Amino acid sequence: MISRNLFTESKNLRIFDFDDTLVKTNSYIYVTHANGMKSKLTPGQYAVYTEKPGDVYDFKDFEQVKEPQEIQKITKILRGIVQKSKEVVYILTARAAYQPIKKYLNDIGINSKKIYVVALASNNPKDKADWIENMIDKEGYDDIYFVDDSEKNVSAAKQMLKTKNVKWRVQHIKH
Repeated sequence: MISRNLFTESKNLRIFDFDDTLVKTNSYIYVTHANGMKSKLTPGQYAVYTEKPGDVYDFKDFEQVKEPQEIQKITKILRGIVQKSKEVVYILTARAAYQPIKKYLNDIGINSKKIYVVALASNNPKDKADWIENMIDKEGYDDIYFVDDSEKNVSAAKQMLKTKNVKWRVQHIKH
């Protein structure tokens, strides 16, 4: 008997993080601590920062793509997938605003009409893993490729994907 799988195509889900994966910026997260002291974190520092009780965050720098420096090694991969894929590619970001990312992609010549930017407004790794899981469960994606610079996000995605009957690859970007 021939397997039905031989006659069905995979449904590909391609997901890229934005900050410190596709681009380096001079954007900071400003933190006011419970004791009134203030500090600022780069996106890379924020990705591994352990929140302290009373921390208040200001993400004003992320309302734009501030002084972008393209990470060409990864944008080359994104460009190739966008050109070859019949399906939409996703940018899954902790940022709250998607418009500056769409503008940046257009500015560097990437066809953003084939890219959906999902702005989660959250740095919780579980939120990225939950979003991917929802796409698998609700939209039927069965071939997953996820690229992120945050070890926490990578670990959360891998942990969730191990429970799914899908083909997957998670790539941790290290700089």
